[in-house]
Amino acid sequence: MKGNMNQLMQQAQRMQEAMQKAQEALANIEVNGAAGGGLVTVTMNCAHQVRRVTIDPSLVGDDRDMLEDLVAAAVNDALRKVEQASQDHMGSALGGFKLPGMNLPF
Repeated sequence: MKGNMNQLMQQAQRMQEAMQKAQEALANIEVNGAAGGGLVTVTMNCAHQVRRVTIDPSLVGDDRDMLEDLVAAAVNDALRKVEQASQDHMGSALGGFKLPGMNLPF
């Protein structure tokens, strides 16, 4: 029984280390969200930091409300993609770990 507990603790520690490495790697993964047929794009990393906003010059001077809506839509599109990329990355990083009572990847 004690051997099983030690093995379980070692596996939990390896999983924690793998999770930390995966989270660090996520900060380097960038996704692009777009709105208005690509007229507004947002680049965001998987740590939910907006890195860049690009607005097509044809929109500058147009209806400000529309531009604000497109930026918000592009940010939301990027957030959805960040969540998917995060799930994909964490699932592959932790997929090999088997702990009793837990079904990984998430």
